[in-house]
Amino acid sequence: MESYAQILDYLPNGRQTERGFHREPLALAVGETELKLFEIVPRTGAAFAAGERIPLVPIEGAAPPIDHVRRRLTYDELTVAARAELPGALERIVRAHPERYLRFFNEAPAVSRRFHLLELLPGIGKKTMQQIVDERKRAPFASFEEMERRLHLKSPELLLVGRIELELRGVPDKYRLFVAP
Repeated sequence: MESYAQILDYLPNGRQTERGFHREPLALAVGETELKLFEIVPRTGAAFAAGERIPLVPIEGAAPPIDHVRRRLTYDELTVAARAELPGALERIVRAHPERYLRFFNEAPAVSRRFHLLELLPGIGKKTMQQIVDERKRAPFASFEEMERRLHLKSPELLLVGRIELELRGVPDKYRLFVAP
C-alpha cells in the first residue's frame, strides 16, 4: 500500500470531458512504494504543486490532504505536464530510497546463460553488466556515489529511472523489475 506520493500535475478545474470540464479538482501522482500512477481528489481547500510529496494515509494522527484516491491511471492517461514531471519525480523517489534500488544492483541474478536482469536497464550492455557483476563480488555497493566511483558509471540512479518509466509506459518484454502490472 502506498503511504506517500509525488504530485505530477494539479488540475484545479478537473479533467476535460466531451461535455466540458468535470469541475472537481484533481491531482495526478505516482506512489513512492509500488510506483503506481493515481488520480487523487484533494480535500476541500487543499491545492498541490508539481513535485510536492504528500501523505496518502494519516501520519501521526494528522489527516492527509487528500479526500480519496479516485483510480489508478495508465501512462497514456497522464497529462503532458505530468509526463514531463514523471522522470524528476522518479529520480527523487530513487534517491530517497537508495537501499531498495541498490539491492537490485547488488542482487540481480542472471536469467539464463546469455541474459542478465541488469541488461534490462537502458544503457547497460554485456560489458557494463559484467563489470557490475565483477565489482559486486568484491563488495556490495553501499551508495550510488560508490557505484559511480568504482564502475566509472555516470548516474546509475538514472538507469533505474529509465527502466521504471519504460515499465510505466507498458514495456513489451515479460520482465517487471519495479512496477507491478
